[in-house]
Amino acid sequence: MLKWLTGKQPIPVWVIKQIDDSLLHLCGQGSIEPQAKRSSVIDALHAGRYEGAVSMANGGLVLNARLFAALVPLEALQLDDQGHAHWNGRHWYVAQTPQRCWTFEGRLVTQRQVLGNQEQLISVEDVSDIRRQVQSAATPGRVNYDPRGVNEPPSLARHDGDRAAEGKNPFVRSSDKWRGHDD
Repeated sequence: MLKWLTGKQPIPVWVIKQIDDSLLHLCGQGSIEPQAKRSSVIDALHAGRYEGAVSMANGGLVLNARLFAALVPLEALQLDDQGHAHWNGRHWYVAQTPQRCWTFEGRLVTQRQVLGNQEQLISVEDVSDIRRQVQSAATPGRVNYDPRGVNEPPSLARHDGDRAAEGKNPFVRSSDKWRGHDD
């Protein structure tokens, strides 16, 4: 009751991970515990300036708002029966973003998935840059050997004291007793 009187009750929001040309990567619903006046927090949400914690509706995770492209008050975004969104005077396709992608800080892409007899878009991590790097890397199974120390980072480079001790093996003892010469 006290939260209602002070205006500090949670603000329910739609959590959008990424916004593409005509596609919203939607995480689902969450809520915000306002630290300031409710009206100023809602104004910050509409302007895209909200900074703070977001409690995700499923599972109780609390994440930082900087992980998301937008936090939209529930009444500002409507979903229709076809799974499309209406927000900011525009019509958007919606891709469901699974929990594993909520903290991913790279670009998301979509995959089509059939559930029952209905097709839906699912957000997945874009790994095309990683694939390109792997394909352009050296031929698998081929190892290039360089002269000792050429490509070592400076932290592994030899020091002058190491060169003097290079000829000495720390495991060779000065005594021959271990060889059976105990005369």
